[in-house]
Amino acid sequence: MRFAVNLSILLTELPLLERPAAAAEHGFDAVELWWPFDGPEPTAAQTADLRRAIEAAGVRLTGLNFDAGDMAAGERGLLARPGGAERFLAAVGPAVRLAGELGCPVLNALYGNGPGTDRELAVANLRRAADAAAGVGATVVVEALNAHENPHYPITSSEAAFALIEEVDRENVAFLADLYHLHRMGEDVLGLIDRHAARFGHVQIADDPGRGRPGSGGMPYPEILARLAAAGYEGHVGLEYRHEGPGAFDWRHA
Repeated sequence: MRFAVNLSILLTELPLLERPAAAAEHGFDAVELWWPFDGPEPTAAQTADLRRAIEAAGVRLTGLNFDAGDMAAGERGLLARPGGAERFLAAVGPAVRLAGELGCPVLNALYGNGPGTDRELAVANLRRAADAAAGVGATVVVEALNAHENPHYPITSSEAAFALIEEVDRENVAFLADLYHLHRMGEDVLGLIDRHAARFGHVQIADDPGRGRPGSGGMPYPEILARLAAAGYEGHVGLEYRHEGPGAFDWRHA
């Protein structure tokens, strides 16, 4: 199993451009990111600086979120929000270009908080994003979030995400299986892997409760990872957990 460090939630004690090298120092060869810029259209210098930092560290960018709004303030995407769609579409070009330059295979499109989300708008925007991503060989993924921490987010189950993906009807749109969020919503993640791993475009992990490192909570991660391997999942697994104290990357030995 191959793992990628999510640099938007881990190693955050360092400036962003120093985190790829820090991940490499910890023995990782892949990283992923939420949208790392303040707005939908970063400057050429901003994208060049990030690209150089990743390339110089010798790691691969394996996942990148499209602009999802102000995540720190509680926004969770722009895809289905009538007031955010223009910003989402403005970020598609820069995100796809960066993915193409770095060989990033996965782009994550967060749906957006309700009320007031528009399903038809979400489908149209996902199709436009997927068509653009296809030009660089990337897959667009749809993620379900848990309603406990994201009470206004409409896509809170694998079933809801699969229904949206089917409606979009693009070969390069797939499911982002964030196993922490799914488990928090009561889903049988082992059964989900056994039944639907072929529909996973990406996997992210943290433990429940607490969203700590795998091994810190009650989820059966040795079995989860074994089932992923047995099901033939070949992508990276994103480490998207909250870290406190020493030993950020000793979770595999927990």
